[in-house]
Amino acid sequence: MIPTAAPEYEVAVLGAGLGGLGAGAMLTRAGIDDFLIVEGTGALGGTWRDNVYPQVAVDVPSLAYQFSFDKYSQWTRVYAPGEEIRRYIEYFADKYALRERCRFDTTVERIEYDEDNRWWRVRTSGGVITARYVISALGGLTEPKLPDIPGLDSFQGPVVHSARWPADLEVPGRRIAVIGTGASAVQIVPWLAEHAAATYVYQRTPIWVMPKADLPIPRLARTALDRVPGLHTGLYLLMSAATEALMTLGAVYNRQLKPLTNAVQALGRLYLRTQVPDPRLRARLTPHYGFGCKRPTMSNNYFRAFGRGGAELVTAPIEGVTATGIRTADGVHREVDAIVCATGFLVTEAENMPKVPTIGRGGQDLGKFWEEQRLQAYEGNTVPGFPNLFQTFAPYSVIGTSWLFMIEYQVTHAIRVITETRQRGAVSAEIRQEHHDEYFRRTLRRMRNTVFFANDCAGSHSYYFDRHGDAPLLRPSTMLEAWWRARHFDLDHYRYRTDERITS
Repeated sequence: MIPTAAPEYEVAVLGAGLGGLGAGAMLTRAGIDDFLIVEGTGALGGTWRDNVYPQVAVDVPSLAYQFSFDKYSQWTRVYAPGEEIRRYIEYFADKYALRERCRFDTTVERIEYDEDNRWWRVRTSGGVITARYVISALGGLTEPKLPDIPGLDSFQGPVVHSARWPADLEVPGRRIAVIGTGASAVQIVPWLAEHAAATYVYQRTPIWVMPKADLPIPRLARTALDRVPGLHTGLYLLMSAATEALMTLGAVYNRQLKPLTNAVQALGRLYLRTQVPDPRLRARLTPHYGFGCKRPTMSNNYFRAFGRGGAELVTAPIEGVTATGIRTADGVHREVDAIVCATGFLVTEAENMPKVPTIGRGGQDLGKFWEEQRLQAYEGNTVPGFPNLFQTFAPYSVIGTSWLFMIEYQVTHAIRVITETRQRGAVSAEIRQEHHDEYFRRTLRRMRNTVFFANDCAGSHSYYFDRHGDAPLLRPSTMLEAWWRARHFDLDHYRYRTDERITS
């Protein structure tokens, strides 16, 4: 059937976190004005809206945690606290007039490709929205993952996830249990150790923690960022390069740069030694897997929270939760008043990839495809059988530097394809199977050199690994390569369809 009508919008952007807002701003800058941002809550911000636990902060330097095309000069610290990130989001949304583009309190429930009309039907809690293209920016770190522990639902006190921190949680004078020792716990534990009567930290796997050069940025320096030509851009590039050297190079080129990873591991052990003089406690806090198998983090006070700091480290496995506390396998029962689950998010699980049921051409189910054929996507973005669908977070899309940089290169990819489709007088673009498959084969070959398969990751319990034994989050490339590829991948790798025929 030849389409006879037009969809409501040219582009539907799903989600109003940094991914959706970044997509909206970049579409506007590219002259693509007919778009709608669909947001399930009543506010902007995504994960930064949801994560309001004490001491929440970014773990990438502030000057690198911003969109390269719109740099923000009002950071007050090298590593911005959560409230400053939220201010940046508000500023960014206002600058690009994105609020009026948002349809709030509208939960996306399912998306389906309409082959007759060659557009997408976005089924939401408020009805169906039709759009020629969809950019899914529903995020990768948004759905809290609660631990599967017997009796957790029988606990009589509050059980909270770090990403759903309640404003009325009583801490002073209370005994608090923290389950998990990832990035959120590293920020929360020192605060709890200072304010709670007792803090018990239940550790399954120790984490690599590095010192954090978190210094205030003086007002004069912030003024200079605005007034000195090239200064802000230069610092953005410098901070990005420094972050990539630590987070990316050793992970992506682990086999080739083994001395770099070994040096970082040695620095991590030295830092732990300076922070924890007790050798027995230090041994329990020492990771027994390679640096980078799990996302490392930074803190100047996490290790100090133990021992004299007031927090007790518990490494015996949790046997179960009772009405009044937690019992571990060594037979010890610790009574607590509240349980904080700092246990991360659904990431590569089927419930999160894709975030919502996604039905493509011929009734293909994206979740079923990934379940049966492994997580994969051309350039970490698109999949055959799903025309006009782009994703800011997809298999092999994450760069070890700033999440915002990933958003930029993913949306750049989408805009290039949308623009090319327009110029060809077509109505749909779909990645060709052969180019998608070749990209996946090349990606898997490159993954062999990464930290995940070359640095003793067994026992790390890392969310980087999925149910297939792959590590499908990290894109095995540098930041510069990702930038280049987004701007130079061959547009003929896509198949374009007009109303009546396929174009070459």
